[in-house]
Amino acid sequence: MSKFGSSSNKKEVPQASSNSLSDIVFMLLFFFMVTTQMRETEQKVKVTMPEASEVAKLERKDLSANINIGSPTLQYQAMYGTDARIQLNDSFKTVADIRDFIAAERDAMSEAERSLMTVNLRVDQDVRMGIVSDVKQELRRCSALKIMYAARKPADKN
Repeated sequence: MSKFGSSSNKKEVPQASSNSLSDIVFMLLFFFMVTTQMRETEQKVKVTMPEASEVAKLERKDLSANINIGSPTLQYQAMYGTDARIQLNDSFKTVADIRDFIAAERDAMSEAERSLMTVNLRVDQDVRMGIVSDVKQELRRCSALKIMYAARKPADKN
């Protein structure tokens, strides 16, 4: 008889426990919920984008400055009225404030990326062109010459 184990006394490998699997899943879910940013700015103006025949996607959204032009949403109409307003980041501004906004956006970028900055104009389809041309003139004065108009693809007619 041998002293060290026999063939009938072999130990089996235990199965992996799945009891802690739900804890790990909830930890990951909580981590992603805390670290994810859903929206950078609050939409304070109504923007129904017009249809365009040629639509191109913006390649680098991190190099764009967004200017929204439209009538205020219902919760802001009592304070600001129903006329078209300019929204820069999270607040209503005037055409004169665009220069400071563009300068701040450029300062937030690295030196090499400043020349690649694009101004993304999101304009409601019912807004009069007067305010849009005023914004474009101010963008020219502060040398922000790359402008992109946000638009939607036309609906397919079957």
